Amino acid sequence: LLISFAGLAVRIVVVGYAAKRTSGGNTRGQIADTLNTTGLYSLVRHPLYLGNFVIWMGLTLMLQSWQFTLLVALIFTLYYERICFCEEAFLRQRFGDQFVEWAARTPAFIPRFAGWRPPTMSFSFRKVLGKEYAGLFAIVTAFTVIELLDEILVDHNWHLDPTWTVIFVVNLAIYVTIRLLKRRSK
Repeated sequence: LLISFAGLAVRIVVVGYAAKRTSGGNTRGQIADTLNTTGLYSLVRHPLYLGNFVIWMGLTLMLQSWQFTLLVALIFTLYYERICFCEEAFLRQRFGDQFVEWAARTPAFIPRFAGWRPPTMSFSFRKVLGKEYAGLFAIVTAFTVIELLDEILVDHNWHLDPTWTVIFVVNLAIYVTIRLLKRRSK
């Protein structure tokens, strides 16, 4: 759970410091008004995907199967490599030499901490709440389901631990509250 929350923390930092109309969530085509090159983007070109990878590794490690963890890592790599390729082609076309210079000094996936440059934007907690609340819900729900399946399939017990029940209910309340606020207010 802590590993997955570390991945979510990476995503939160990226989203919180990113300029508007950049950094993922582009379901209707690529959008980039500016090239993100500071903050976590100064350490790695795809920090959101790095966060996703850490989240998935936390989930698969809970299953205690190194073979499954390795399989998920391989599938993740193959899937996101194609996404990264397309995004970088778009950014190269959109920003030209600026992108080429940044990409030359910034690794794609494994961070290079010596390249750190502080973010130029101020942190937006509101943006984080609006974009990452579903990620928190997904992580807690996945861990709760894994725990419940373990109880049922391994322990032959239909009882979810009270701690997981409380964590899930609180998480569900947070999710529903933010979702309602997002739909009914600015």
